[in-house]
Amino acid sequence: MAAINAAKRIFRKHPVIVNSLVYGTLYVGAEFSQQTLTRKILVKDKPQPYDTDVIKRYAVIGTIIYPNVLYAWYKWLDGRYVGTAAKTVVKKLLLDQFVLTPPLLVVFYVSMSLMERKSDLFEECRNKLIPTFKTSCVFWLPAQTMNFLWIPPAARVIYVGTCAFAWVNILCWIKRQDY
Repeated sequence: MAAINAAKRIFRKHPVIVNSLVYGTLYVGAEFSQQTLTRKILVKDKPQPYDTDVIKRYAVIGTIIYPNVLYAWYKWLDGRYVGTAAKTVVKKLLLDQFVLTPPLLVVFYVSMSLMERKSDLFEECRNKLIPTFKTSCVFWLPAQTMNFLWIPPAARVIYVGTCAFAWVNILCWIKRQDY
């Protein structure tokens, strides 16, 4: 019980740092699990080593970029639209999916291209943004419905990070596809 109380105090005192560490760990864990599956388990020949450069890129996005944006976003969203009434939840869902998600996906693809030192930073984004957005609607609309109905505001980023573990596995798979 003392450990739980200590964790609560740390979370209340340093929510951005805790959210960043938890979200980043889940984001990196998703890429690590993808690589374990594609490089170690499903390979026909001998297992391949982990691509630590790719894992580092996911660490940057998952620890530095996304949790800070999400923390500010949910703080604003929860302050502007208070409660769990159906009308409020629908507003939050629509804003989250159709206002925040497209820029987050653009940031993902462009940031990855920048860190990969691609000559055309927008090519992958142009090719994959629409299919990724459609997939995100199928995944995130139900996940965010639960978020806005049942998750306390202070735990939103961690809940989204947990969902993001599954989502980033999907995103990693989409990123590896040729479109």
